Amino acid sequence: MAVPPPDYHPPPWLEWVRARIWYLSFALGVVAITVVYPFTRYVPEPPEVMFPLPETWGQLVDHHGQPFTPESMRGKVWVAGFIFTRCPSSCPAVTAAMKELRARFDRTQIEVEMVSFTVDPEHDTPEILANYAASVGAENPKWHFVTGPRRDLEAFIDGGFRLGIGEKTTTEAGLFDIAHSNKLALVDEVGGIRGYYSTTSSEGLDEAYERADRVWMETKRRPPLFERLGLVGSR
Repeated sequence: MAVPPPDYHPPPWLEWVRARIWYLSFALGVVAITVVYPFTRYVPEPPEVMFPLPETWGQLVDHHGQPFTPESMRGKVWVAGFIFTRCPSSCPAVTAAMKELRARFDRTQIEVEMVSFTVDPEHDTPEILANYAASVGAENPKWHFVTGPRRDLEAFIDGGFRLGIGEKTTTEAGLFDIAHSNKLALVDEVGGIRGYYSTTSSEGLDEAYERADRVWMETKRRPPLFERLGLVGSR
């Protein structure tokens, strides 16, 4: 090994590197992990279609008073939740979970929409739903709050999503409640149910986010010829 001459003085930049070698090693490690992570992260496959929603949805309207129909959501991937504005039990948590998902979708520019269906349509008019959306910080063009005649909502939620709605019951505190599912449903761009996800755990929300992302990516990869041949909606 060559030995430097006695009068050798290393250049200033080398001394600077030597004095900070551990900091530089840490910084390079962070950069390397950041670069490699997208290639090593497990990404689940798009979930299969469980069953389709009905072809007609009744006389449903959103919180702006606009009709909510299959055509309204055609070509869009969306996540559905079920609430009512006077709910004393699970609804605030469902809305909070959907709000968290909405923020994640917006932050990562994933074009998935949200729909909150009321199970108390006699009270939850479009105006009340609009006020509710404002009060919980859920005013977003990609988040719809939906109401309509009770018979149409019950038929759609029970028969379409296959999730039951209970009767109104009075609590010990004199309030009333309506039993309904607190799960979120993932719907694809042609109205196919792709899965149900828990709102009571971070794992459930993570799964809903990842699965929705995969379904959306599946939709974005579909060639225009798919639609031109009339294959969309053939499930």
